[in-house]
Amino acid sequence: MNFDSINDALWMTEVASEHGAAGNHMLAVLHWFMGALAVGWGLFLVYILWRFRAKKQPKAQYHGVTSHFSTHLEIGVVIVEVVLLLGFAYPLWAKRVDDMPKDDPNVLRIRAVGEQFRWTFHYAGADKMVGLTDPFRISAATNAIGLVSEDPNAKDDFITINDLVIPKGRPVIIQVTSKDVIHGLALVPMFIQQDAVPGREIPMWFVPTKTGEWDIVCAQLCGAGHAQMAATLRVVEAEEFDQWYASQTPMLPKE
Repeated sequence: MNFDSINDALWMTEVASEHGAAGNHMLAVLHWFMGALAVGWGLFLVYILWRFRAKKQPKAQYHGVTSHFSTHLEIGVVIVEVVLLLGFAYPLWAKRVDDMPKDDPNVLRIRAVGEQFRWTFHYAGADKMVGLTDPFRISAATNAIGLVSEDPNAKDDFITINDLVIPKGRPVIIQVTSKDVIHGLALVPMFIQQDAVPGREIPMWFVPTKTGEWDIVCAQLCGAGHAQMAATLRVVEAEEFDQWYASQTPMLPKE
């Protein structure tokens, strides 16, 4: 039985993005390492309880343990943890940051705006250019994201509420922000999560590799309605996405 089948048996997270396999493998290594540590230290504890039981040594000794075995073992554990952190985790994260396809014309650019207690997803429209927004123009009734009507790029922008639709096989960059408190946009099968911080737009990117529908959860405790802040992630084939995209109604009224 290989690692993948064992991970499936342990209900590891479904992988639906290009980089997700590397992240999932890293998590598996960490979990198996921690599992081995738990078993090892558990056996060591059982040995200590047996070795120094009162029946065998009724009189306490106060000079302590003279062997350096446990010290050497602890140093070995620290070395392994440093290797995992510096040798695997940091390079994996650096690759994610450095490889962001900012200049790829095929990139789908979306804004994700969190608020108590929903997600608003802002799409660029037919011109593929996301319009300017202004927080002072936000209106719950008419302009949920503060879109600037004078900006030509904003004329065909549209939004969806709690429904993130993206195409399979195409790079996606999501600018994550918030209108009130800190939220967390967690796309679990994509192996990506980003905090939504008021006043900032922080990018996250991935390439979906599998069609399907999953829940989007808020990864930060954001208020009394946090548990109800649920949205849906839908990954569809490219042709279906293009049809859906073309059928959406611009948010701003036509002049």
